[in-house]
Amino acid sequence: MNKKTSSINIEVALNEKNIPASIRWSASDKNGKWNECKAFLLSLFELESRDTLKIDLWTEEMQVVEMDRFVYHTIRALADTYIRATNNGELANEMQKFAQYFAEKTEIIPSK
Repeated sequence: MNKKTSSINIEVALNEKNIPASIRWSASDKNGKWNECKAFLLSLFELESRDTLKIDLWTEEMQVVEMDRFVYHTIRALADTYIRATNNGELANEMQKFAQYFAEKTEIIPSK
């Protein structure tokens, strides 16, 4: 049986202070076209150590309001991933409630 493989590439250009000046990514199954972005979060669950490795980077140009929106969408996506992976609707719902709270506190969405 043949397995399909795909490569995801992330390229980070650093300034003289080693702070990300630009970030772009490409995927081999998307014709390798490079796409610009201002931030990324990468978490990998290591099989042998059973630990999570993380890389969180953002450019100098990313504004606080953009980071707020990015974190809000990430929390929501994590809750969606969690329910699909565990079927624990109760805890996923609590995560979604926190996402709502976060969005209201950062004024991404109006408070109820």
